[in-house]
Amino acid sequence: MIYSMTGFAAAVAELDAGSLALEIRAVNHRYLDLQLRVPDEMRTLESVLRETIAAQLTRGKVECRIGFAARQSEQNTAQINHALLRQLAQWSDEVQTVLPDAGSLSVADVLRWNGVLQSAALPADTLQATVLELLQQALREFMAARGREGEKLKVFLLQRVMQIEGLCTGVAPRIPAAIKAYEEKLASRLQAAMQGNDDERLHQEIALFASKIDVDEELSRLQTHLAEMKRVLEKGGAVGKRLDFLMQELHREANTLGSKSVDAEVSRASMEMKLLIEQMREQIQNLE
Repeated sequence: MIYSMTGFAAAVAELDAGSLALEIRAVNHRYLDLQLRVPDEMRTLESVLRETIAAQLTRGKVECRIGFAARQSEQNTAQINHALLRQLAQWSDEVQTVLPDAGSLSVADVLRWNGVLQSAALPADTLQATVLELLQQALREFMAARGREGEKLKVFLLQRVMQIEGLCTGVAPRIPAAIKAYEEKLASRLQAAMQGNDDERLHQEIALFASKIDVDEELSRLQTHLAEMKRVLEKGGAVGKRLDFLMQELHREANTLGSKSVDAEVSRASMEMKLLIEQMREQIQNLE
């Protein structure tokens, strides 16, 4: 499978003390950028959380957020952290000494301060086991969602590949006709200018013109890159960087095809190819 870098998943566990929730969300990013948002009492789990997530993801800006909501009964038995309360009072006095007009902390401000109200701590082993179980559950859902989105992008890309292949097929037969039209035009000009036929000069000019508009090499490379793109998509895995490189190569060949064009339909095909390549490039930015 191929995977999108965007996704979201959540898992919740109901404990005696309250509800523990874990969320994972991600958007596209050039590298793996992992950010953890966890309560202070769970900071010791950051290392194992990072290792577990990084083992399954290679790219993307990923945020893992963990929250704990205590039950009402637990909130009613919460105790005030008197050491922190005294520290807040000292800080308030120091601030007002320097800034006399600064307002004092209200009771509501103090109670909302992180750590002022303390509930009975969850056992560390129970907490770690529950968090890791939630993480694995969320990661399974997260990977499945990314896989579904990745398959949609795969279908989208293969459709564009087929369209470009069709355009390549339509371009090749137009080159001989363009050379023939130029030959007739050139012969007419030479006859008018030289009052006769100069076959050698005519052949030289036609050969030079044919070499300038020969796009066999560009069409061949386009077909090669398209075949490689299909191979990469079928193989699956982390394909984003490889496909992004192929987009650069496809755009270069399509651009050269347009610059060599002496036929309106070939120019149109080149422009259509570049539009399709740009559509693919935008979607590939979302692939891992």
